[in-house]
Formats: sequence, structure tokens, C-alpha cells
Amino acid sequence: MIVGVHGTLETTGPDWVHVRVGGVTLQISVPANAVSGLGALGSQVTLHTYLRIRDDEPVLYGFTDAAALGLFGMLTQVSGVGPRTALALLSTLDPARLQTAIVTGDTAALSAAQGVGARTASRIILDLKGKLDDAEFADVGFSGDIDGQVIAALTALGYSPAEARAAAAVPAVAAETEVDDRIRVALQQFATRG
Repeated sequence: MIVGVHGTLETTGPDWVHVRVGGVTLQISVPANAVSGLGALGSQVTLHTYLRIRDDEPVLYGFTDAAALGLFGMLTQVSGVGPRTALALLSTLDPARLQTAIVTGDTAALSAAQGVGARTASRIILDLKGKLDDAEFADVGFSGDIDGQVIAALTALGYSPAEARAAAAVPAVAAETEVDDRIRVALQQFATRG
């Protein structure tokens, strides 16, 4: 199994790259939103990879972080979700937003990905909602430092990482500018639900 690739970025496409490793150039399918972040042609790149054999042809999928790779693996286990659909989801939503959409049951966010309809989005939510807390990458936070602090505080108070991420994404919580205020509003949200 090829679990990672480190080499020189030779060519990029809309959702693939060519990486030269030693004397071999590999074509790797990647999320479309990751292509621009890989750097200039000729730069060194490292990708976490997933090898899939399809019709006796190997296809290599690459991701810039372990969270995206883990989500890709989980998504492809859902009935009716193949590698193309999983890649489309990760091209539309970054790993943290994808996890939040699944945990909060946001079918509209999932349906924004090409090839994902309401039925597929509902199936993904049903199959993966409870599994994300147990995943090794469940602690993936948001890009903002404040969101990470809110999530850390809520998990320290006993909420699951998924519940904390979902609470941090609620518009009323995200509207606050101070960490303490966000935590207070998030706790109020939990109180009104329970």
C-alpha cells in the first residue's frame, strides 16, 4: 500500500497533480481546493495517499493532511459514495467544515458538492454522524484560533469534539468576537436544547 508520497510537483490540473518521485512521475487525484495550496511547479510536496485498484487500474488519491485522508476513507465506506463523490465533497468543504456539516445534519452544505444529492447527503449523515467522534482526526478544529479555543474549552467541559465543533459553528456563537462570549453563548445554546 502506498500511504504517502514526497516529491517534486511537475504538473497540476483541476483535480490532479503529477509528482516526480525518484525517476517515476505519479498522477495523483487531489481535492480541487488543494491544488493551489501545493506551491509552485518544481517545489517539493508531501501528500498522504490512498491507493485504490479499479478495473485492474491503480488510482492514487492524495491529501495535504491526515484529516482529509481519514474523511475520504470514511466517506468511501458509505453505500453509494465512491472515490469521485468523496473527492467532490472534500473539494467543496475543508475537513473541519465537512465534519461540522455531517454532525449538524446540514444536507444543504453536503449537497453543494458536485454529484451529491439530498438522498446521498442524508445517507452520509446517517452513516457517519456517530462515527466522527471516535475517529482519530476528530479533534480537527477550524482555521481560526478563536474557534479552536472555544472548541477546546467546550470539550474540557465534557462535550464531545463533534458537539463542540457544531456549537462553534452556530451563527449566534460565531458572531461574538471574544472567546469568553462565544463560550457563554455556546453554553446557552446547549441549555436551550437540553
